[in-house]
Amino acid sequence: QVQVVESGGGSVQAGGSLRLSCVVSGYTSSSYFTGWFRQVPGKAREGVAGIARDGRPCYADSVNGRFTISKDNANNTLYLQMNSLKPEDTAMYYCAASSGLGICSWLLTRADHRYWGQGTQVTVSS
Repeated sequence: QVQVVESGGGSVQAGGSLRLSCVVSGYTSSSYFTGWFRQVPGKAREGVAGIARDGRPCYADSVNGRFTISKDNANNTLYLQMNSLKPEDTAMYYCAASSGLGICSWLLTRADHRYWGQGTQVTVSS
């Protein structure tokens, strides 16, 4: 049974930083897609950053250059370092994992990944 658990959300002023963590347990190998998605009430969930099975990261244009995704395979943990945060980054952030094939940027557009965490709230005030 695969489980996904996020942590690290919180409140910060614009320009500040936060780091999100996501522990993915239950996969029998380290070769799977993992990514961060976010959602605000009334809007569709959007992909933020991901790491494909080949280890290559990808980012949404809105966060490229400000956010950095990384993965610690030894501890099955995915991180999202968020710098220069803006009020528009305010959302519930979700971690997802799947055995999906394909390039990272395409997988980041998908909302049908098999495993999702419960979400962690990020609030950025101006």
